[in-house]
Amino acid sequence: MIDWSNLNVNHLDTLKEIANIGAGNAVTSLSKLIGKPIKMRVPTAEMVEFSRIADFLGGPEQIVVGILVQITGDINGMMMFIVRREHASVLISALLQHFCDGMTGDERDTMEMSAMEEIGNILSSSYLGSLSSIINKKAVPSIPFLSIDMANAILSVPAIEFGRVANHALLIESVFETQDNDDVSGYFLLIPDSQSLAIILESLGAK
Repeated sequence: MIDWSNLNVNHLDTLKEIANIGAGNAVTSLSKLIGKPIKMRVPTAEMVEFSRIADFLGGPEQIVVGILVQITGDINGMMMFIVRREHASVLISALLQHFCDGMTGDERDTMEMSAMEEIGNILSSSYLGSLSSIINKKAVPSIPFLSIDMANAILSVPAIEFGRVANHALLIESVFETQDNDDVSGYFLLIPDSQSLAIILESLGAK
C-alpha cells in the first residue's frame, strides 16, 4: 500500500514548507478580503494515524465545522478544513466585526456561513496552489461544501476515501491570532486518491 509513511524527514520538511508558503498566501488573500491585516502563526504539519485525528479536534463527539473541497486536475481527491464550532465563531467575528451590524438572526447566520465557506475556499486554494508549484502538477479546488456536525461524522467522509490508500493522513494546523488575543486553530487534511498520492510522493522523491 502506498502510504504517507513512506516519507522521510526531508520530504516532511518540504511538505511543511509548502504549508508555510500556503499560509503566507492565505494571509495575503484574507487581508485583502476584509481590508485589514491578519496574523497567522507558522503552520505545523505532521503525519497522523487517521484514527487519532478526532483527538486533535477535542474528541469524536466535539461539534466542528468542516469545509470540504474536491480536487481535480493532475492531482485528484479532496481537502478538508476543520475547526471547532466555537473557534469558527471567534474567527468569523474577528474577521467580520461590524459587517453584520443591523442584520437579523437569519441574515447574520447566512453571512457567517458564507464567510466561513469563503475562508475555507481561500485557505484551500492557497495550500493547493503552493503544492502545485512545488510538485509542478495541477490541483484545482471545487466550490467548498460546508457542514456542521460531530467530529466523527465530519471525518467519516474522508475516512472512507482515505482508508483505501493509506492509514496516515497529512494534518496541517493553522493558528490565527485575533486582535483580542484569542488563538483559533484550524486543521487541514489532504486526501488524494491512490494515483495522486503516488504522484505527490514521487515528485517529492519518495520511493
